[in-house]
Amino acid sequence: MTNNYDILIVGSGLFGAVFAHEATKIGKKCLVIDKRSHQGGNVYCEKIEDITIHKYGAHIFHTDDKFIWDYVNQFTTFNHFINSPVTIAKGKLYNLPFNMNTFYQLWGAITPEEARAKINIQIDRFGVTDPSNLEEQALSLVGKDIYETLIKEYTEKQWGRKAKELPPFIIKRLPIRYTFNNNYFNDTYQGIPVGGYNKIIDGLLEGSEVRLNTDFFDDRSYFESLADTIVFTGKIDEYFDYQFGELEYRSLRFENEIINSTNFQGNAVVNYNDATVPFTRIIEHKHFEFGRQPQTVITKEYPESWSSKKEAFYPVNDKKNQAIYKKYCLMAKESKVIFGGRLAEYKYYDMHQIIASAIRKFKTEYCETK
Repeated sequence: MTNNYDILIVGSGLFGAVFAHEATKIGKKCLVIDKRSHQGGNVYCEKIEDITIHKYGAHIFHTDDKFIWDYVNQFTTFNHFINSPVTIAKGKLYNLPFNMNTFYQLWGAITPEEARAKINIQIDRFGVTDPSNLEEQALSLVGKDIYETLIKEYTEKQWGRKAKELPPFIIKRLPIRYTFNNNYFNDTYQGIPVGGYNKIIDGLLEGSEVRLNTDFFDDRSYFESLADTIVFTGKIDEYFDYQFGELEYRSLRFENEIINSTNFQGNAVVNYNDATVPFTRIIEHKHFEFGRQPQTVITKEYPESWSSKKEAFYPVNDKKNQAIYKKYCLMAKESKVIFGGRLAEYKYYDMHQIIASAIRKFKTEYCETK
């Protein structure tokens, strides 16, 4: 049979949408399918009480790459939001990332020299030269006080494992700033698209056919017959029928609540460090766009163990899972399918990284082979 489309793209998140946009620009006909009831993957936004809600957790765009910044700005206008989260630990409030405000809150340190000396003393006392787990890695980077107050319980809650059971590379580095700077990111370009991310996805998918509530695996042979090229953004182990076993993930559960107040917590993101609190953070969405609505909407974010019935959010990149993933990578290289995105590449990506990856793979794995 004659193929109806040049490219079938499985998944309408950022990777699939960017790939579709690039292909459409050179005259290719794309079919994009998604098993969810909406397009946009995890950057999808919805309106509640006239407030833009990040349905799958806070998404704050940041990049140092002017090309990527200009790329997303062609579809919408970004505001000047700067992410400055705070965390509550043992009843006290601390600034993130770790900076002079944090060190003053912890120790009363006023000068960078005081803070640096405190941290170095603790690193010398508790650190090790060759960390074998996350706890040893953290102690070797920031010392005991920061680790036990601001890292240990939050991390164990997030991953569902003791810090001593987690690999050290999860926190290859912990940013320490000896300035009073609460900007979480160091990137030149930062902000939130006014009205949310849907305009970007709509712009990227313009010119492509999109089918929602459509699962590739419900009729795989049919969908594979529709196009010469397949771009797959789902779970790579599922694509290969779990031949080497299932890859592991952590999942998240979101609980929204409408609050009859103009301002619930005074900040877009507040982390809850203590293990006694079941959620990891509360997001107050109106602060992403400096909203003045009479009510507010908050989202509590609960980390959960993952199952096939839940969304896969964070890959568990330990040695066991990486060994399994490498086997699937070899199969992927032998196939004609283009794999991309956090699930297909079993890698946690920020948004700007997904966009760059999609553009790169379009040029190298599609254009150069045609």
